Amino acid sequence: MFLVDTNVLLYAANVDSPMHDRCSSLVAEWRSRHEAWFLTWSVCYEFLRVATHPRILERPWDRRSAWRYIQALMVSRGLAVLAETDRHAAVARAVIDELPALQGNLFHDAHIAILMREHGIRRIVTNDSDFHRFGFLEVIDPFAGGAAHL
Repeated sequence: MFLVDTNVLLYAANVDSPMHDRCSSLVAEWRSRHEAWFLTWSVCYEFLRVATHPRILERPWDRRSAWRYIQALMVSRGLAVLAETDRHAAVARAVIDELPALQGNLFHDAHIAILMREHGIRRIVTNDSDFHRFGFLEVIDPFAGGAAHL
């Protein structure tokens, strides 16, 4: 079980990215398997934000194409979307207490990490080094060869 971060989805979707081939292959493989893998709604919305942003992508997607990409992911065999449970506030408090340097933009990643802890998911596939700050996560960089064993 693992969660896929936004940057992997963006690389997979963006044919102009030098990381496209690697991430596109990984996402296609995950989509075809029955084994569980996860996203969060915040990952999906961040994908929509970045994929349609004209200052980030040379050729941004229109909103409908970006949403269709998310919809196509949602029908993947083993995919589930993590959501907050009744325990969310307690888990969030514990993570916030554990990380005194947590501030600013890192709260977006913290939300993902909190949801992962809440649901017992330890592994995240990402190229975002900020996730190493969450000692309870195993960060798997798809470009370091680690994602091949998922």
